[in-house]
Amino acid sequence: MKPLFLLVVTLLALAGASLPATADDLAEAISGFAANSYVTSAEAVSAVAASGDERAATIIEALRDGRLLFTKSDRKVFIEDPSGTVTDAASGAPVIGAKPAGLKKVRVNNFVRGTINAALGTLSLHAKDPDRRLRAAETVFRSRDQSALPAVETALTKETNPDIKLALEQARAAIIVNDASAPEADRMAAVDVLADRGGDQAMAVLRTLPADAPSALKTAAASAIAYVEREMEIWNALQNAWYGLSLGSVLLLAAMGLAITFGVMGVINMAHGEMVMLGAYTTFVVQQAVDSYLPGASEYALLFSVPAAFLVTGLFGIGIERGIVRFLYGRPLETLLATWGLSLVLQQLVRSVFGPTNQDVGTPSWMAGAFNVGHLVITNNRLWIIVFSLVVLGLMAGITRWTNFGLCMRAVTQNRRMAGSMGIRTGWIDALTFGLGSGTAGVAGVALSQIDNVSPNLGQSYIIDSFMVVVFGGVGNLWGTLVGAFSLGIVNKFLEPYAGAVLGKILVLVAIILFIQKRPRGLFALKGRAVEV
Repeated sequence: MKPLFLLVVTLLALAGASLPATADDLAEAISGFAANSYVTSAEAVSAVAASGDERAATIIEALRDGRLLFTKSDRKVFIEDPSGTVTDAASGAPVIGAKPAGLKKVRVNNFVRGTINAALGTLSLHAKDPDRRLRAAETVFRSRDQSALPAVETALTKETNPDIKLALEQARAAIIVNDASAPEADRMAAVDVLADRGGDQAMAVLRTLPADAPSALKTAAASAIAYVEREMEIWNALQNAWYGLSLGSVLLLAAMGLAITFGVMGVINMAHGEMVMLGAYTTFVVQQAVDSYLPGASEYALLFSVPAAFLVTGLFGIGIERGIVRFLYGRPLETLLATWGLSLVLQQLVRSVFGPTNQDVGTPSWMAGAFNVGHLVITNNRLWIIVFSLVVLGLMAGITRWTNFGLCMRAVTQNRRMAGSMGIRTGWIDALTFGLGSGTAGVAGVALSQIDNVSPNLGQSYIIDSFMVVVFGGVGNLWGTLVGAFSLGIVNKFLEPYAGAVLGKILVLVAIILFIQKRPRGLFALKGRAVEV
């Protein structure tokens, strides 16, 4: 009897939702809560929802949360806010002074909760906020609740927003397609609507057709499923390509500085990953400083971190070149061992200063969230990192090609003795070139702080991949680094679903080794000679 009553009161709420609301309607509906009877409270919930008053949702939510109170003596109903403020439910006016005496909570049970959920669903479909209506329609689509059909059909007749109207039509189709009492023509039309929507959720609905469904409907559903599967294969390929571009942008940032220190100078810098790590920790420090001294500029702390990270890691790079690397030119094995030892020292230094645990770097609001392009999910932080990596690449290319420093760097790389005889201070050019590569790695750390854990081991995750990108793209060639990073990123993401993340990387490494056997200088070989003794 109770389920039948619940359906009746819900239908009454839907029927009354389209009627104009008055204050008397709401006050009369609210008075039913003062009876403190489960049946009367359920009727009052439906009556409040049917009133169409803008406070209806607030009142019903207060009942759901146990914040709806009443006085038995004068049968008045009040709402208690989480802060403790009491307001009159009918007028919305706050109670001035002491709380009314004898306040009691309106009781609820499972029966009343069912009525509350049905009423709130109805109100959400008729809410003024379009985002709330859209979310309600998507919720109904996922739940496929048969009792929500009247609410959906009522909302469809009133909806003017095309996106929300489409979502309501899809929610109605999800309900009707499995409704044996619905006309077959309506169910066939619902199959078409679900096929047009596509995606895993639509296929899940189509696959739940009852065994006794008409054969024509089963055939149409099978065709729709095949169509959606073909479409999803295309979207999945696009999603993998997007993930590959996203991974490629990270590899590009991490490898760009290495393309300068290893590619141009011929230095195997095993501490390159630690420059990335120092850039990430610089981001953390800058964010803490901005939060403490300029709290109003917290949204822009990440922008302040970019030049700070470049300067900090660039100075570290110059110090490394002047203090260690310049004594080891032409001795690659010793350079490798020295920089590897330096990487261990830097990791331990960071552990001593910041501790071994991960540090939390906040994401600004303009980098948070995601949006959909069809069935393709694009996260804002990854999109910004792709754009950022391309901007940094353009700046590096501009510095090396169109500045006096870039001209001197290329001159020293191609013929050190001739450059020195023309007055170029080759030692300082080496230091500044190493500093530029290290500073670029620091900038990569700023970006990686938004998608990875900021820890002393951050750089170790990218050093091997960075070397693979540089060698594959062409040692010392920035454009080769671009092509190599995006190529390896996309290939990795297409291999992962079939081979797994670890085996996929192994296969990529083997492929690069075989490729280097045929083209030892990579995709785009840089003309010129490495730095000489």
